[in-house]
Amino acid sequence: MVYDRLANVYDQWMSDTPYDEWTRLTEELFKSFPHPLRTVIDLGCGTGEVTTRLAEKGYEMIGVDYSENMLTQAQHKASEKQLNIQWIRQDLRKLEGFCNLDAAISYCDVMNYITSEQDVQTVFQRVAHALKDGGLFIFDVHSLDYVQHQLIHRTFADVTEEEAYIWFCYEGDYEGEMYHDLTFFKRSGELYHRFDEYHHQRTFPIDVYKKLLRQAGFEIQHVFADFSLQRHPLEGSPQRIFFVANKNEGMK
Repeated sequence: MVYDRLANVYDQWMSDTPYDEWTRLTEELFKSFPHPLRTVIDLGCGTGEVTTRLAEKGYEMIGVDYSENMLTQAQHKASEKQLNIQWIRQDLRKLEGFCNLDAAISYCDVMNYITSEQDVQTVFQRVAHALKDGGLFIFDVHSLDYVQHQLIHRTFADVTEEEAYIWFCYEGDYEGEMYHDLTFFKRSGELYHRFDEYHHQRTFPIDVYKKLLRQAGFEIQHVFADFSLQRHPLEGSPQRIFFVANKNEGMK
């Protein structure tokens, strides 16, 4: 299962990930909202880095992920910090049991693991159902430019005393589609244990995400690039595109 074995080395592998930037951006958007936001669901929360940061700032957090091992890591962090966070294992395409939440967030290209338009729309519909009228939905995806010019047909690798990885990124059949072939070596005593993971992602054009958000009952507020509300997504060569939308009033 994707991320189940990777969970044990995920935080070391992602040590340079800008979790503080996601947290800062979230607070900036929350504070600009006309009503106080308190209850927040983090979709694809992983090991809970953003979830716990927001909980420390006073938000009532729910973390949802499909990987049981990632949630175990997240729960351990929350316990160490004495944070009361609800952790739920669910497939985002089957998200259920939530309603009247103030906000939903989904970062670190979680939505790129939703690889068909129909499934993206299903996720958006389920997120809308979980939110109260006017509730806020923020997520990011890889830009098409980044996928096409910085990821596919590339090989990445890193070696430390404790672990190493080799990461091959292959092009899929459709625009924005890619497959990641990951091999990890983790030290245990004098030996290194190998494990492999295979990931499938796809990013869609900005207009597709906009269309699917509207069809799911959202009103789009902002689309911007790389953690800057002032940066237009089509300027330069952005890595991440952020979407901010509100659930329409009176939507079921």
